[in-house]
Amino acid sequence: MDVARHAKVSASTVSYVLSGKRPIAPETQRRVHASIRALGYHPHAGARALASKRSNVLALVVPLRTGVHVPVLMQFVTAVVTRAREVDHDVLLLTQDEGERGLRRVEASALADAIIVMDVELDDVRVPLVRSLRTPCVLIGFPADAEGLTCVDLDSAAAGQACVGHLADLGHRRIGLVGSPPAVYARGTGFATRVADGVAAAAGERGVLVETRACEPTREAAFAAIEELLRTMPNLTGLIVHNVSVIESVLAALRERDRRVPDDISVVAICPDELAARLDLSCVALPADDVGRRAVDLAMAKLSQGVVPAATQLAPRLTARATTALAPRCDSSGD
Repeated sequence: MDVARHAKVSASTVSYVLSGKRPIAPETQRRVHASIRALGYHPHAGARALASKRSNVLALVVPLRTGVHVPVLMQFVTAVVTRAREVDHDVLLLTQDEGERGLRRVEASALADAIIVMDVELDDVRVPLVRSLRTPCVLIGFPADAEGLTCVDLDSAAAGQACVGHLADLGHRRIGLVGSPPAVYARGTGFATRVADGVAAAAGERGVLVETRACEPTREAAFAAIEELLRTMPNLTGLIVHNVSVIESVLAALRERDRRVPDDISVVAICPDELAARLDLSCVALPADDVGRRAVDLAMAKLSQGVVPAATQLAPRLTARATTALAPRCDSSGD
């Protein structure tokens, strides 16, 4: 075997380095991989799968449902694909909303070594099946009952609490939440429901009044939500946006109504940090890259029979920028 001769090791050692079936000294691994790169060697996928009884494929179940913000979704997908390639796996992307049927099909056909499931609902119909599958599964998101599952995500409730805490610390006592699209709440999607719950819980603890409006992902809906919030709560001075599609429309709606940010109304969002940085917007960052990479690492650990944590919740990271400031005196005094 050319690689073995080039690396000055046995053919079996090369095989063990590629398959991971036996521990090989790090220096030997480095030498083998250097020879592989130097020779431009590409393992034959079919032969490798037969030898290892693995497909070297991860299935990523990401149904494209109503109300899903595809650009953010693709950040998670990209993170999963990138990390999978780093551990020598391809990704099979399943975008149809097949429920249990799609998971059964993946397992029955041995299409993938492990399954990563996204867009998890609180009462997700897929969860009972996930618990019974032989194929290792990782969920990006948390159902209401996560017992016996491996889940990873941003701590959404804590993210909502962090937004309220940031505004409350600045003296804001009347806060609006421009939330996810109605269909997302109707499905009981975990992250959206938990953010709203976190906002409500923190508001109760801090003595803050909160008005919430679900919002379709359109400019018209954003303008209507702002108009309704200002009518319902005329002394509104703080705003939380948990709907990436309408962040810029919300800022435009406030400008149109002569509400200066942050002098009149402070705005904080839960969104990708690169968007927030471009807008100089205070935000809790969506850690798509970290969540996606951790999901792959958890799947690979389960494949290797390793011990993995049942729950991986990433603490929210809030960055204050130009859109939040001390509340106007009338609001901070409670008048």
